[in-house]
Amino acid sequence: MPARELIGGKAWSIARMSELGLNVPPAVVITTEACAAYLETGAMPAGLAEELNTAIAWLEAQSGRTFGSGASPLLVSVRSGAAISMPGMMDTVLNLGINADTEAALGAETDNPEFARDTHRRFLELYASIVMKATVPPLSSEAAPSSWIEAVAAAAGESVPVAAGEQLFKAVAAVFDSSNSRRARRYRKHHDLPANLGTAVTIQAMVFGNLDDESGTGVLFSRNPLNGDPAPYGEYLHRAQGEDVVSGKFTPEPLSSLHATSPTIYDELLHAARTLENDGADVQDIEFTVQQGTLFLLQSRAAKRAPQAAVRFALDLVTEGLIDRDTGLSRVSAEQVRTLLQPHLADGAADKAKVLASGEPACQGVGAGIAITTSDEAETRAAAGETVVLARPSTSPEDVHGMIASVAVVTDHGGSTSHAAVVSRALGVPCIVGCGEGSVAGLAGQTVTVDGISGKVFAGCLDVVAPNEFDDPSLATLTEWAIAACPVTVLPKTGELPADVLDLGAIDGGEDPEQLGALIGDARTVTGGAIESDAGLEAALSAGVECIVASHVLPVLLYAIERERQRQ
Repeated sequence: MPARELIGGKAWSIARMSELGLNVPPAVVITTEACAAYLETGAMPAGLAEELNTAIAWLEAQSGRTFGSGASPLLVSVRSGAAISMPGMMDTVLNLGINADTEAALGAETDNPEFARDTHRRFLELYASIVMKATVPPLSSEAAPSSWIEAVAAAAGESVPVAAGEQLFKAVAAVFDSSNSRRARRYRKHHDLPANLGTAVTIQAMVFGNLDDESGTGVLFSRNPLNGDPAPYGEYLHRAQGEDVVSGKFTPEPLSSLHATSPTIYDELLHAARTLENDGADVQDIEFTVQQGTLFLLQSRAAKRAPQAAVRFALDLVTEGLIDRDTGLSRVSAEQVRTLLQPHLADGAADKAKVLASGEPACQGVGAGIAITTSDEAETRAAAGETVVLARPSTSPEDVHGMIASVAVVTDHGGSTSHAAVVSRALGVPCIVGCGEGSVAGLAGQTVTVDGISGKVFAGCLDVVAPNEFDDPSLATLTEWAIAACPVTVLPKTGELPADVLDLGAIDGGEDPEQLGALIGDARTVTGGAIESDAGLEAALSAGVECIVASHVLPVLLYAIERERQRQ
C-alpha cells in the first residue's frame, strides 16, 4: 500500500479498510506530490487531467454508474486528506457531478425526486462556498433549481459549471488551495506541523444518507473520547449527509438512536470498530453512512481525545495488551497532562452561582474569562493580555484562530462530533456545545466560567482548586511508568529543595526561556522560572541539566521522554 505521506491519511484509511474486508465506497486519490507541485507553480501538474479521466473511468467500472450523465449517474465527494490528521481544517465538496439532467435521472432511478432535488441543492451550496468562494444565502428547498443556479451566479459572478469534469477539476484545485488557507496554516503552527504538509485529494463514489428513512450518517468513536470510557460513543442523524453532522448546524441524536431503528446495522458498525481498533492499536474515529439499510464506512483515523481520555486510553490499551508501556507513554502529551492538572471548580463553588447556559460537554476542563462572540476579536483581545472565552452559534474552520486564543469555547449548536468539539479536544480547550439557539448571544461581554465537566456556563469567575498527579490513581500509574523511562530525574517541589539546585525564579531573566541556557551554565539541578514550559524544558535539557524540580513532575517527565524518542 502506498505511504500515508503520499496519499494522505484519508485515502490510506480507505485502502486499509478495504484490505480488512469492510464495506467502503470505491475511491481514487491525487497525491500530496501533485498538491506540492500545484502550490509551487499555481498550475495543475501536466497530465493530471488525463489521469483524472482514467481514475473516473475506474470509479465508473467499480460502481456501475456513469459520471455526470446516464440513467444511473455517478456522483462523487472530493475530500482533503493530509498525511497528518487535521480535522476540519481543509475543504470538502459533496455530490459533485449533479446538474439538471443528473438530478432528473437520480430522481427517476430512486423513485424519489425530492431526494435528488435535495442533493442538487446541497451540491450548489457547497460548491458555491468552497470552490467559487461566494457567500450565498441558504437556498430554499421550496424553490426551483433554476433559481438556485441564478442565486449562485449572482453571488459568485459566474455560473456553476454544468459539465461534471469541469466541476471536478475546479474542486480539486479548491481543495489544494485550502491546504494553504489561514486556518490550516495556524493549525499547523499551533501543533508544530510542517508548513509544507499539503494535502492529497480523495475522490470517492457518493453514498447517500439523505435518501430515505432507512438512510443516515454518523460518527462513531470506538471508545468515549471525552472521558476514556471503553463503551462506544457517537452520534447519528437520520436522512442526512456528513456535512450536517460536522458543521454543527444540526444537533444529532446519540448513537443509541441507530440501535433503536437498525440494530443489525448497529452491531455491524461495532464489529467494524473493534476490527479497526485492533488493527490500528488505537481508539478510532469512524465516519459512516447508511444508505437504504446498507452500512458504508467512509474514513477511520486515530481519534482526537480530551486529556482525561488520553490517559485512560493509554492505561487501558496497555492493560489489554494492544500496546506496550513505552507506546502508552507516547500517547499522552505533556500539554494534555498540564490541562488535567489545571485548577477545577472547588467543592461548592457552583452551588450558588448563576447558570447562564448549559449544553453538552465536549472537552473537559475549566476556563474563565470575558465572553467574546467573534474569533478576530478574541484573538486581538487575547494578544492584548485579556483572558477570553469564545462564544459562537457554531464554529467553522474560519474560527480556529479564535479558538486557539481562548481559554474555553461555547456554542449554541452542534454535538460532540461537531467542528467545535473536535478541534477543542485537539487543542485541549474546555468546550460546551449545543447550548441552544441564542444562548451565547446573552454571554457577550460578561465574565463567565465554563465548566467542561458539568456542561454549564456560570456567571463570574468561580473558585477553583489545583489537582496533583500523585492523588489521581491513573496519573500516578502513568507517573510511575514515566519515572522508569525518563532520561533525567524529576522531583516534586515539596519540602526542602536539593542543596545544589539553581532557582531560576530568583534570577532576573529566569522567566524568559531564551535566556535560560546562559543562566543555567554548569548547573545540573534547576527549578523555577520558565523551566516547566516546553521552551524552558528544551533549554534546560539542551544545557545538560540532569535533575529538574517541578510543581508537577508528570508533564516534565513526558516532555523529556518524547524529546529523547525524537532524537533517537
